[in-house]
Amino acid sequence: MKRLLTALKWTAGAIGFTSAAYLTYVAVTWVRYGNPPSPKPEEADVLLDRFMPVYEVAERHHIWVKAPPEITFAAACEADLMRSPIIRAIFRARELVLGSERAETEHRSVLAFTKAIGWSVLAEVLDTEIIMGAVTEPWNPNVVFHPVTPDQFAAFNEPGYVKIAWTLRADPSGEGESIFRHETRVTTTDAVAWARFRRYWALFSPGIKSIRWLLLRPLRRQAEYRAAQARGRGETASQSPNM
Repeated sequence: MKRLLTALKWTAGAIGFTSAAYLTYVAVTWVRYGNPPSPKPEEADVLLDRFMPVYEVAERHHIWVKAPPEITFAAACEADLMRSPIIRAIFRARELVLGSERAETEHRSVLAFTKAIGWSVLAEVLDTEIIMGAVTEPWNPNVVFHPVTPDQFAAFNEPGYVKIAWTLRADPSGEGESIFRHETRVTTTDAVAWARFRRYWALFSPGIKSIRWLLLRPLRRQAEYRAAQARGRGETASQSPNM
């Protein structure tokens, strides 16, 4: 009985601490909304600036990969979004909180999945970078992503919407190495959307940020595995006798 009471006390304390930390995060995010950090020189993306030079939210992640840029980029585009049980749990938690219908799709890779639910390609540099964009109302239980053509995206200003643009990008970093970068930018089209998204971002951004962070290490493992296979095939070919 004593052990049970002790366990309950520790559990209650952990829940209380977690709740307090989350509420503090929500408050800080609410206050800081609309003041995104400026990119570092190596993070600058001139191509993305064409579509969203001014934004209210900017989230950037990167990871060093022991693989050439083209292999890293391919691995990023083909990363299995639903392989992680934590990511699946985050999506499920949003469905429960907002009363959403469970989204069903046969596509599991990041690029195929997002294209299937409405995102469009705004720009692409072969084997190096892709920029995806859409307009939406993310606070709705069942989110619908509306594609916008590249020549219309920057000027889109229909009231009540959020514009989102994000990138997958692999920069060279030494011989046979690269840095994978992912950036998301968000802006709203009027004051109503600004207020709604500010609240939504404060409440739900921990899960959104976690999904992107959780993709980094599996992506690196997959890219480095592919690079090792490619090196192995190259060594085998170089050792083959001339015919």
